[in-house]
Amino acid sequence: MGVRMSRKTWIILAIVIVVVGTIVGIALSRNPSTPLDITLPIVTWNETSLSELQGAPVVLSFWSISCQWCRYQLPFLETVAQQSEGGLKVVVINMVNSAADIQKFFGDYEPAMTIAVDKNGEAFADYCQRYGNSGSIPFTLFIDSEGVVQYAKVGAFASEAALWSTLHDVLGITTPETS
Repeated sequence: MGVRMSRKTWIILAIVIVVVGTIVGIALSRNPSTPLDITLPIVTWNETSLSELQGAPVVLSFWSISCQWCRYQLPFLETVAQQSEGGLKVVVINMVNSAADIQKFFGDYEPAMTIAVDKNGEAFADYCQRYGNSGSIPFTLFIDSEGVVQYAKVGAFASEAALWSTLHDVLGITTPETS
């Protein structure tokens, strides 16, 4: 994934880093029906606003470049983002690396998933506290279209099939082949 960045990519990165959107109002307060709005910088190559995620199911996964299991799971999340064709939003939130390091990691590849940065780790700490995670990554939340967290998983998925199975069981989403 470490490909040299083009000038266009640097310009897009500079523009995108400036863009700040609102992530899905997620039910994280003590009352699961009360959403918590989180704003994080976006580091994707498209101009997707996080507020556009509202109303769709979301897979929200915390990761870092140095985490071997996070890197193992990223291709599964990317495939799901590609194959769901907008019916499901996949957001991966890096809470360790800088936007420049993330851009270098992906190089010229333009992922279908949305990439955000939790610079101070506050969102990660809040999610961990609310969903019983001691601080391990990857940490993935499955959120329905109403913004309610339906399932939290600590650790990586063993396979893409395991991720699709969880999507089906938790959010009723099937692989494009079985739709």
